[in-house]
Amino acid sequence: MNLVELSQRIKHRRLDLGLSLETVAASAGQTRSWLSKVENFRITPSLPALARVSESLGVTLSTLLEGLDAKPQIVLTKKANRQAIERDARNSNIVYHTLVHGRANRRMNPFVLDVPAGGGRSVPRPHEGEEFLMVLQGRVTLEYGKESFELEKDDTLYFDANIPHRLHNSHQKPAQVICVFLED
Repeated sequence: MNLVELSQRIKHRRLDLGLSLETVAASAGQTRSWLSKVENFRITPSLPALARVSESLGVTLSTLLEGLDAKPQIVLTKKANRQAIERDARNSNIVYHTLVHGRANRRMNPFVLDVPAGGGRSVPRPHEGEEFLMVLQGRVTLEYGKESFELEKDDTLYFDANIPHRLHNSHQKPAQVICVFLED
């Protein structure tokens, strides 16, 4: 199942209904923090929890999951159809632009990241899988465990994402980075 698209469906449905994280989480018997992590594809909800969320959003679970298991051989995503995602807005002002949607069970999740001048992630976070970065414009720093890597245009990094890491831009110009998450 495509967890990125599932998380966005939940978030967009909640926002379309004008509901707060607190309202939906409480109705589903969860915490605001838990729902925020689900919407920012940081955790995967259990099926019973997902059923309670869908009920809180006034949709059936089957409607919420519809098409998430589709696996076409090829997927074209036009630039105009990219979706902007704010991931963990409390700790990051990086905007993620999805480069692929409409294919479930993919192992790669590619994004273009807009990292504003003086911005980025404020706290390091680990996650499962591997990650690839390539700077398209500007300069950024990746803190990885106790190491720090300064990256500029056309530099790349590939790393195990289970080590706490954070991407930030301490410069006066915005940066743009290609990021690919590879799930285990």
